Amino acid sequence: GKRDTDLILPINSSLSVTLHQDQLKTTTTAAASRDFTEDRLWLNGKEADVGHPRVQACLREVRRLARKRRGGGEDTAALSLSYKIHIASENNFPTAAGLASSAAGYACLVSALARLYGLEEELSEVARRGSGSACRSMFGGFVQWQRGERPDGTDSLALQVAPETHWPELRVLVLVVTGEKKPVASTAGMQTSVETSPLLKHRAEVVVPKRLAQMMQHIRDRDFEGFGQLAMRDSNQFHATCLDTFPPILYLTDVSRQIIALAHRYNAHHGHTKVAYTFDAGPNAVIFALADTVAEFVEVVRRSFPPATNGDQFVRGLPVGSAALSPELAAAVVTEPVPGAVQYILHTK
Repeated sequence: GKRDTDLILPINSSLSVTLHQDQLKTTTTAAASRDFTEDRLWLNGKEADVGHPRVQACLREVRRLARKRRGGGEDTAALSLSYKIHIASENNFPTAAGLASSAAGYACLVSALARLYGLEEELSEVARRGSGSACRSMFGGFVQWQRGERPDGTDSLALQVAPETHWPELRVLVLVVTGEKKPVASTAGMQTSVETSPLLKHRAEVVVPKRLAQMMQHIRDRDFEGFGQLAMRDSNQFHATCLDTFPPILYLTDVSRQIIALAHRYNAHHGHTKVAYTFDAGPNAVIFALADTVAEFVEVVRRSFPPATNGDQFVRGLPVGSAALSPELAAAVVTEPVPGAVQYILHTK
């Protein structure tokens, strides 16, 4: 939720993990020319509204920083700030389906604009103006978005907690239930929650600050048990605030809930936390596991949600080895298969 919707200032600090660009990425190109007659924007090959307030906020901030950097003097070698700009951006993963496409998109947009105008400063504050979570996507690894206290938002920035090299055996499986655009956009949903959910207020003021400190410690210690348990509890509480919103917001589907139950059965069979789920504002599951668990769990998912037709394309991203399931594991974990319910699995790190 936000305490200021114009500046995109959050009601609490937050933590994210940045996924690998080899598997999930936005690619953005920005060009300026004296021959362009207007600013234009293309998203995934289709022209989009360049006048969108958040796109304009990013453009305005980057240009302002570039002007400030030049001290108002005209640098003929540098790109003229009065030129119109053309931006083309594409995602290689579903957009607006709760997989952080706006975070990736705005982080990439700000990075491309900064390179175009020769800026090298701290840019997470600018990315935040496009999409709050984009400020965290300016870094790799584990990243905290600090809530900040100042009303102008100058201290609401992202900081890297640990680099991407810190926990090399951590893996991520995105179980794509649907690539469709979600029925309630994150921004609209969270404002309704801020206005109507007493649980969200309690969560922001009491629960999150404590959990954030615990989670950073689990990450520093590479403690998968603690990390996984907390990730699942927090995801569940986040979706409880969605249900506590009035009218309620239902991002999770029946399949999402079946994946949650599957993860708990799998962990119970093994007697400890081997996989952990977290759900963004959408139905798609993000599963954390260590590298040595991936093949077995993917086989469990494949048996539980048999692929409809795309058997060869069911697992994408990093290669996954084959695994045989013991009869005990299969009996305990794979209950009623639901064919075609998971469209595909994306394996990344």
